[in-house]
Amino acid sequence: MEDTPSEKILTHQGYHLVGSGAVKPCLWLNRSMRGGDQCYKHHFYGISSHRCVQMTPTLECNHLCLHCWRPIDDPRPGKEPMEPTELLNGILLGQKKFLSGYGGAKTTDPERLAEARLPRHVAISLMGEPTLYPYLKELIDLISRRGMTSFLVSNATHPEVLEELRPTQLYLSLNAPNVELYRHVCNPAGDFWPRILESLAILKEHRCRSVIRMTLAKGLNMVRPEDYARVIETGEPDFVEVKAYMHLGRSRARLEREAMPEHDEILNYAHALAGELGYDLEAEVPLSRVALLSSRRVSRSLDL
Repeated sequence: MEDTPSEKILTHQGYHLVGSGAVKPCLWLNRSMRGGDQCYKHHFYGISSHRCVQMTPTLECNHLCLHCWRPIDDPRPGKEPMEPTELLNGILLGQKKFLSGYGGAKTTDPERLAEARLPRHVAISLMGEPTLYPYLKELIDLISRRGMTSFLVSNATHPEVLEELRPTQLYLSLNAPNVELYRHVCNPAGDFWPRILESLAILKEHRCRSVIRMTLAKGLNMVRPEDYARVIETGEPDFVEVKAYMHLGRSRARLEREAMPEHDEILNYAHALAGELGYDLEAEVPLSRVALLSSRRVSRSLDL
């Protein structure tokens, strides 16, 4: 069957499509394979970028966030969800194909190439909302059984799904402290704010490592940290990541470059939020304009 226009766009941008999902190598994998620096997940949690598989089980999303740089506003006809074993096998095969291009390059670090062929981590965070994939629990369990860790990033709109999941680390994106700003920033397809609050309450009782991720844009949602703190306290996450909006991809049609905070602005905001929550500002990565707040309840390093 011939690819649709949206599928051709994704393929051109480096996505390897697998049924309803996709895998794509990131900038940091490329840098790591050449012996360079690694992404903030490495600096914060010990994840090796060259051993990390960045994927999604679905390209569908129920948000159209102003700050999102992924091509989520290109409709793609719904694909029949692929069962977890077939999906994961296809994802890992796609990753293997990406890596094959490094074999003959003089700039490739041979030790890292050998390690990359044995991935240790799956980041379920590429694009789309993974809780829309009906076999997400089975996929995460399969990843664990194959000896890999998993980070799941969700927009928190399906608490009934999140309650059943046990990834290594569960991220909830929180890009507004109230329903009015949420509707403006995230353009949700439904009335999801009560569900987001329910997901935060579930996070408090969850049996895995937990993170609240905030993507902040000036003039949009970089508002009073005390307002965010009141919402975040509901979930009592182990960590909070405070990250700058980056003026990339499709977001450039929705936000100006001036909306992108400088790292010092992110650090100042993170300091204020840490004070409100009683957390420590434990780490930062200036190149990615991101800061990590820790509750100090768990060690942040996974030693991978």
